[in-house]
Amino acid sequence: MKKVLTAVLATALAAFLAPVAQAAGSTFPTPTGPKPVGATIKVGAGTYDGGMQRFHGTGNLGSGGQNEGQDPIFQLADGATLKNVVLGAPAADGVHCLGTCTLTNVWWEDVGEDAATFKGTSSSQTMTISGGGARKASDKVFQHNGPGTMIIRNFQVDDFGKLYRSCGNCKTQHKRHVVVENVTAFSPGKNLAGINTNYGDTARFSRITIVGDSSRKIAVCDKYQGVTSGEPKKIGTGSDSTHCLFKSSDITYR
Repeated sequence: MKKVLTAVLATALAAFLAPVAQAAGSTFPTPTGPKPVGATIKVGAGTYDGGMQRFHGTGNLGSGGQNEGQDPIFQLADGATLKNVVLGAPAADGVHCLGTCTLTNVWWEDVGEDAATFKGTSSSQTMTISGGGARKASDKVFQHNGPGTMIIRNFQVDDFGKLYRSCGNCKTQHKRHVVVENVTAFSPGKNLAGINTNYGDTARFSRITIVGDSSRKIAVCDKYQGVTSGEPKKIGTGSDSTHCLFKSSDITYR
């Protein structure tokens, strides 16, 4: 009888704790099926709907490495929209955006070199990431190489290095802006944004939730002195009135 009671209590305890454990991490959708990709899918101005398939690299896109200069799974032309896509492993260099573009409900199960890179040449271009999420980014999730503004909203990130980085050592540097709103970040992670103050970058934050970081090791906004060769130098962190724009009320810890 005692053994039966013990087993019942153990089962009840496991059932009670299971939702708590699940709530501690990000929640990803179940893909509709696999979609192997051996060469970059180029999306012109218009919309590519992936139907929630899991796209993953094969052949030249299947190394799963961290080397720079990899080709992406998707390349988006100026004016393109990518939606309802799950990128599985290996994800190569994720998504490249060559101008104004929109990523809606895009999920990275295991970030490769970067989840997405914002390129292009116009200071008025905008890359909007709306919904979706990313996991297992050992370095960066979103890389900003060109000029313009990146908007990251209604997004979740889990187990990451940097959610956003304005290129620290691109040969051609620009003033860049990022807006981060209604984003949930799950520990472990290093920082939400890294920007180059010497080029006039700005980062704005609102409705940010950081989960599982009781010691507050995840930095909200790191400041660098960007360069055109060599390595950038970190020169500070935290909010100010010019570059890292947020108040304590914009960040919630739980």
